[in-house]
Amino acid sequence: MNSFRMLIATIALAASPALTLAQGAAPPAAVANPAAVQTAPAGPPAPAIPGDTAPATPAVTAAPAPIGQASANLPASNDPAAAPIAQALPTPGIGLPDGRAGLQDQVTEVGQDAAWMHDVVLMPVITIITLFVLVLLLWVVFRFRRAANPTPSRTSHNTLLEVFWTLAPVVILLLIAVPSIRLLAKQYSPPAADLTVKVIGNQWYWTYQYPDNGDFELVSNMLKEPGQVTGGQRARTDADGPRLLAVDERMVVPAGAVVKLIVTSADVIHSFAVPAFWTKMDAVPGRLNETWFKVDRPGVYYGQCSELCGARHAFMPIAVEVVSRPQFAAWVASKGGTMPGPRGAANPDATSAASPATAAAPAATAAAPVSDPTLNTTVPAQPVAQGATANEGTQAQ
Repeated sequence: MNSFRMLIATIALAASPALTLAQGAAPPAAVANPAAVQTAPAGPPAPAIPGDTAPATPAVTAAPAPIGQASANLPASNDPAAAPIAQALPTPGIGLPDGRAGLQDQVTEVGQDAAWMHDVVLMPVITIITLFVLVLLLWVVFRFRRAANPTPSRTSHNTLLEVFWTLAPVVILLLIAVPSIRLLAKQYSPPAADLTVKVIGNQWYWTYQYPDNGDFELVSNMLKEPGQVTGGQRARTDADGPRLLAVDERMVVPAGAVVKLIVTSADVIHSFAVPAFWTKMDAVPGRLNETWFKVDRPGVYYGQCSELCGARHAFMPIAVEVVSRPQFAAWVASKGGTMPGPRGAANPDATSAASPATAAAPAATAAAPVSDPTLNTTVPAQPVAQGATANEGTQAQ
């Protein structure tokens, strides 16, 4: 019996290291998505559990939404270069309606000239003409009433009066025409564009395409109020913009850049209008209309469809976010787009932009034979001209 007990104790002592390894030193489980673990930010350490030697999972904190997007609980990144940039907040009284009776504050040069034309030229002329006609009508009613003038005059012509009321409108129109033609020339003769955005009106949302930056596309829908959301939708907050104007995807453009808009429609006639830019252009199916703007002040500017386009015409707002050029480049990269090279220079492809070692690889590959398993023989490779990697795909003759 004592020998049997000693045998059991010996077996238990031999098995104890393996049991300890299985319980306390188990290897970590395989990670399904290593990138997700690498980009997860380090949060406060979780409280230690007695007997548990495995490291605690770091907490994931919420990051601000990227430029142009509505805020959401997105995981942040430990990489400073990949950190999203918070979207800009609307400025009260700038770029959105605030209840005033006049025009919005203009942030483009064309808009400022147009506002001056409206406030300094047109409104005074209209006011003077309106008051003059009103006073003239009151004087005629009072002076030539039946009680004061029982015997009406038989006068049918007055040469001086007819010359005056013919020349006076002509002079007024000439005075208005000089600044008006200058404004029209500036509005419809845009400078060279730094960025092109194709705007497509749909029932009832907007689509923005960036052909200069990889031709990626954004679909912009209005954000609903908290009591109206269903499913996976997100409700509007004050940081997104005012009611009926906040969207989930903003058009983002760089500050100080000449932005050319190519406006069209996929179904019915819409109208792209941003009052603070003095921009309004109809979106007609089968037709490409062009307009432009240049904004130097970063911020968020709102507009709406200005053409009766259907039952939900009032629910397709426009939001344009103007950011700095580095922020715009980061936003384009976050959308999977690319930034073009300098104006007038060819856009290099991946081969020409590679390292010197990679660039020398085609020459070495050209001299290496290629094995063809279907013929069970070795076929010498055809040399490839170095100029065949141009952006247009042309080959050296």
